[in-house]
Amino acid sequence: MLRVPAVVHVPALSRVPAVVRVLKTAAGTGALLLALAGCSPMVSIENADVPAWKATALPSAPGSVLEDAGKILNRDRIIQEAVTIPAGRYVLTVTCEGGGKAFFAVSVDRKPIADAGAACNGSREITKLNVPQAGAVEISASSVDPPLIYAYQLVPAK
Repeated sequence: MLRVPAVVHVPALSRVPAVVRVLKTAAGTGALLLALAGCSPMVSIENADVPAWKATALPSAPGSVLEDAGKILNRDRIIQEAVTIPAGRYVLTVTCEGGGKAFFAVSVDRKPIADAGAACNGSREITKLNVPQAGAVEISASSVDPPLIYAYQLVPAK
């Protein structure tokens, strides 16, 4: 049988460090969170420098046939079209930041060939795709979680 003591000994409040006492209050916790948020400045997506972010998040790759970077500030699709590319295997690399998820649809001569998605946490997502025939490639970027910043590039597979 489990025995539970009738009296639980709690150390006197004077022995508990002042920081712990402050954290036990809602106001103290809120003040601490505000102070910590002030330590790490956040740049809003609306004010982000897209070329500077892309240079580190997804630098240009040699042989890239199509690449783009930008901001998705609403739920409208952003479409980029390239010149005609030959049939073959390609790699689409995408990245985004801002929370939520970004979606990328790839089509050739307006025929869908692949869909890709990326969690907008700065990681890179890679999708291998096969272009069955030469044609004008089109990549659209969209999100149901704007605002966010994105970049992608399409390169021939090695």
